[in-house]
Parts: sequence; C-alpha cells; structure tokens
Amino acid sequence: MTDTAPEVLRYSAFTTDPAGGNPAGVVLDATGLDDATQLGIAAELGYSETAFLLRGEGEREYQVRYFSPLMEVPFCGHATVATAVALAERIGPGELLLHTGAGEVPVSVTEGPDGLVATLTSVEPHVLPVTDEEVDEALALLGWARGDLDAALPPRIGYAGARHLVLAVTTRERLAALDYDFDGLARFMTERELVTLQLVWRESKTVFHVRDPFPVGGVVEDPATGAAAAAFGAYLREVGEAAPDAELTLHQGYDLGRPGLLRVGLSAEDPRVRVTGAAVRIPDAE
Repeated sequence: MTDTAPEVLRYSAFTTDPAGGNPAGVVLDATGLDDATQLGIAAELGYSETAFLLRGEGEREYQVRYFSPLMEVPFCGHATVATAVALAERIGPGELLLHTGAGEVPVSVTEGPDGLVATLTSVEPHVLPVTDEEVDEALALLGWARGDLDAALPPRIGYAGARHLVLAVTTRERLAALDYDFDGLARFMTERELVTLQLVWRESKTVFHVRDPFPVGGVVEDPATGAAAAAFGAYLREVGEAAPDAELTLHQGYDLGRPGLLRVGLSAEDPRVRVTGAAVRIPDAE
C-alpha cells in the first residue's frame, strides 16, 4: 500500500454531458494499492464502479481491475469506456489492450464530432438458460408478473465478461415502474453470480430501452451498463432476434435523469460483441 493518495479521475460514460450517462472513477496508476485500499476508494467515491490501472508489457497495454462500493467485479463496460477516453486524452486516440478479470478486452478510441468515442470488444460471450422457478422468484422480487414479459424475448442469462439476467417486458410503462426488494434481489443475484439484471423494453427491431438493478454492488441502479449491453447483444443473436450483422441502439438512464446512449455491434465474422460510447470528464465542482 502506498502512502501517497492516488489521483482519482471522474468521467461519465455513454454520454457527452457530465450530468448524463454513468459516472465512473478512474485511477490511471494503481501502483502499490492493495485490494482493501481500492475497495475503500470505490466505496468513498460511491459510483457503480471505479477502474484501477497498472501498466502492461506493451506501450498501450494495461492491467485493469474494477471495484464497486461493495466488491470487485470481473469486467465493467462503462468504466472501460471512461478509462479508454481518459487514457486517450493523455496518450492520444488509437488502439488499447486491457487485461481484465474476464480476459483481454481490446478498445479503440477515435475522435468523433462531439469528442472522444471508445469501442470495446468483449470477451467471447455465451448465453445460458434460466429455470421457470428462477424467473418467478426474480419477478416476485421486482414486483412484476408473468404477464408483463415479452414472449418473443425469453428470459436468459447473458455473459460477455459478467453474468446478467435478461428480462424483457411488453410496455415502456412497466419498465419505468421499477421498485424492487433490494436485499432480496441482492441475495438472489449473489446465489447465481449475477452482476445486474438487464431489464428491457423493445421499441423496434434495433432500438431498446434498458434498466439495470445492481444491488450486489451496493447501487440501486446502474445508469448505463456496457457489460450488460454486450451480454444483451449476444443474447439477441442467440434467441434469433438480431441479424448476424447488426447495429443496435440502447437507451438507458432516462428514468434516473441521466440519459445515456449505447451502441452495440454484432458481426457474422466474430462471436464477440462491440459496445461503443462517448465519455466526458466530470468537472471537479460537480
């Protein structure tokens, strides 16, 4: 553990507005920080995740760990986007390679019309079944009913670096009315190693509105969730509800007053999923 307090940067991901998207902490040099110190920094900051970096072997290669206020998670998409933009502001846009708890995650940063934009490429995803009993338990904890679910988008667990239970509803109103059993859902998720629930309403074949409860991390709801977006892209491909080559748009954070925009890319040539978003520095006064 170091005696010098590290610099903790604050960025908001999947937005160009510091008041939108999902805030993340970024520590570009975590040298000497032990697990307890990193967890303490994340808890004090209070964001869904904070990323801690160590230099890797290559010039643009880094080891990254992600901590929520309560625990370490293997992968976090919004903190990856925030980290990539923070690095690009210092070493320039281009290709990065991040070594995460879930595996290698390449990230490309480019200059867009409104600032820097990062595209991460997930680890290879997979989709798992979920039992009727598990679905019923999750619905009870959410205060939802079977009749709320969209039969065309069946419940599944998606993975693209972290596990997320996908539940799709038939109306935007049902998605907006989210008031769940925090402790009960946290227990349910911990037992199944779920990081969030990916709650979805489909506006069109390629446009979705999503919300992500995150009680296992000590956060009621994640405002924009890149890891879940990647898992959701893999899920849509698996259940046959996305074309082999598809560009999807996910809207998240509107119900929290922190709107964010996530772009999800699928390719017939690559099983991995691409997630694209902007990020912006949060002024120190905020």
